[in-house]
Amino acid sequence: MISRIKKAIKVLINYDNKKAVIHPNDLLQHNRVQPWFAIKGDQTLRLDYDLNSDSVVFDVGGYKGEFATDILCKYDSNIFVFEPIKDFFGIIKNKFIKNKKIHAFNFGLAGADADLQISLSDNSSSVYLKTETTETIKLKSIVQFLKENNIKEVDLIKINIEGGEYELLESLINNDCITVFKNIQVQFHDFLFENAQDRMNQIQNNLLKTHKLTYQYEFVWENWERI
Repeated sequence: MISRIKKAIKVLINYDNKKAVIHPNDLLQHNRVQPWFAIKGDQTLRLDYDLNSDSVVFDVGGYKGEFATDILCKYDSNIFVFEPIKDFFGIIKNKFIKNKKIHAFNFGLAGADADLQISLSDNSSSVYLKTETTETIKLKSIVQFLKENNIKEVDLIKINIEGGEYELLESLINNDCITVFKNIQVQFHDFLFENAQDRMNQIQNNLLKTHKLTYQYEFVWENWERI
């Protein structure tokens, strides 16, 4: 999402009223994301955790492995990277091919197993959008993945999956697995669903039972730390 907003900002700076068409959603997101950019949140809040070389980190929506790289360089943690898009997974696999602390998976995590068509749009690719270029991807139940791999504790999960965050978090909450995660860093998306605000509020209300909010830039990034 943020890369799309950066493009919108560029359009604003180079505005030509004969050519430029700026979507209202981009203007809204531009206003939302400015405070985040002002504090350099991608380089500060998103990386500021009590992690070490024994920590376990889930990177859900690995894209090209930038977040995994940052966490690895700073903490040398054990990182599980989930990226369902073939080309992006290939980049991740090649980047970390000799690093045993990175475990890369060519599927996404979700509320349930599924094979879906995803619309490709760089790091804004989503099963909830429609573009000319698509790809079939595999999703696996996050609850089942935790059980199959006997994972009882995850120090940090980063979730940026272009709309899939709702189903994923709802599944963890409904199956009493949300407390597996010490920190939940999530980017909610409101341009994909009419009821996104209500759905997000419900998730947040449920998270308050087990976690506390440590920072929030609404529909940009927020983090929940286990109580």
